[in-house]
Amino acid sequence: MLSSPTTRNLSAIGAAALLTTLLAVPAFAAGPVTVQLNGNTLNLNPPPTERAGRVFVPLRGVFENLGASVVYAGGVINATGRGHSVSLRIGSQQATVDGQQQTLDVAPFIIGASTYVPLRFVSQALGATVNYDGSNNIVAISASGASTLQQPSNQTITPAPNPNAQGGAITLGNVLPGRGASVSARRPTIEATFAGATAEPNSIRIAVDGADVTGDSTRSPRGFTYAPRSPLQAGEHTVRVTGTDTNGQSFNRGWRFSSGTSTALAGQISNVRPGDGAVVPRQFTITGHTTPGARVNIQIGAASGGSNTIGGLIGAILGGGGNQGSTASFTVNADGNGDFSQPVSINAPSGTQLAIAINATDMQTGATGTPVQERVTIQ
Repeated sequence: MLSSPTTRNLSAIGAAALLTTLLAVPAFAAGPVTVQLNGNTLNLNPPPTERAGRVFVPLRGVFENLGASVVYAGGVINATGRGHSVSLRIGSQQATVDGQQQTLDVAPFIIGASTYVPLRFVSQALGATVNYDGSNNIVAISASGASTLQQPSNQTITPAPNPNAQGGAITLGNVLPGRGASVSARRPTIEATFAGATAEPNSIRIAVDGADVTGDSTRSPRGFTYAPRSPLQAGEHTVRVTGTDTNGQSFNRGWRFSSGTSTALAGQISNVRPGDGAVVPRQFTITGHTTPGARVNIQIGAASGGSNTIGGLIGAILGGGGNQGSTASFTVNADGNGDFSQPVSINAPSGTQLAIAINATDMQTGATGTPVQERVTIQ
């Protein structure tokens, strides 16, 4: 077994030394590669692949099993977890780890609908150690505390219910497609996060419409992801998730959604509030509805002329992460039901007219609906 050096905090000097070691690791042998985390085999869908002597895994496969939250947009992968941050770009050998620039010998790439990242680099950047058993084609990842990983900041942690209650401690947090949602895709990605407790990955079983799809799913202590190999029938579908948490408590959860029945365009926006022409206070909230999980961009500026064109100085935009200047820009993600919300606080004189422009991008297809433009007035 070839051992990698002990992972260290990726300071500028430590990261450079680690990268030198990574480039010197011999190529992996031909044949299927098994990935294990703390001795447990990971069921990755799609499976790992090898390129230029390096093992690559599907984007969320290792990130999420190591307790990192992932944001992927425009070919850029940003992940945070276990006290580290990693940024990669599709087709680029440049990466950033904890703010330090790194150079990969093989860049992340896309095959079909799947994005692949380098297994060893990502694992060690997140503070894990990686060993390779060449005789058995096993990549063994060791991450202390992996079964009780810190929840990512974008998840809501709910208190564990009474352990004696039916159904167990684990509940389903964010689910896609959303509960009761109707999506146009015939092969939607089906996923959920666990709240209330962490699960024992090898115990998790997933069924869609009564068919066991566990073997085609990626499972972790905090959730699962399943990408159907073939189109689902149009209509309503039932997802059922069972297993045990890390304390041995059983759980049985599920939800329903419909696919292939929605005629709405991906990324289309509706039910925006406040409505066009509304009078609003200096602190108000923009809400609306779009594709579940879509990335929503909101721009606000002083209306100029007789149109809704954004431009002109509106003063300081306070709160919500907006940028000061002629416009303020916010980016939020729609929830599993397609709803989004963004608080806004504006220091502008009474009577100021504001132009609001909103667009949404479906993260599964990349489709962007027709932007919404509205005008409101500060009371």
